[in-house]
Amino acid sequence: MPKYLVQGSYTDHGLAGLLKEGGSKRRAMVEQLAEEMGGKLEVFYFAFGSDDFVIILDLPSNIDMAATAIVAQASGMVKSRVTVLMAPEDVDQAVQRKVDFHPPT
Repeated sequence: MPKYLVQGSYTDHGLAGLLKEGGSKRRAMVEQLAEEMGGKLEVFYFAFGSDDFVIILDLPSNIDMAATAIVAQASGMVKSRVTVLMAPEDVDQAVQRKVDFHPPT
C-alpha cells in the first residue's frame, strides 16, 4: 500500500479548533479518516517550526490521498503538502526499468 508523508500547518481557524479539541482528538480524526479510506495512520506528530504536524498515512492509491488532501485543504483549517514515499525495493525496480530519454539539445 502506498505511503504518504503529509506536512503542514494550521490556519488561525484550525489553531482555534486545536485549542478547543486538543491534539489527541485531531490524531483520532485522522486515524478514522484513514480507515474510512481503506488505509491506516502510521505516524502523527505535532511539530515546532514551519510545520505544525507531520503525518505518515498508508492509503490504497494516489486518488485516495488526493481526495483526502483536497477535503482537508478545502476546510480552510490547514495548509499542507504531500510527498509520496517509496521503499528501497521500489527504487530497485525503478532503476531496472529502461527509459528512452533524450535531453533537449
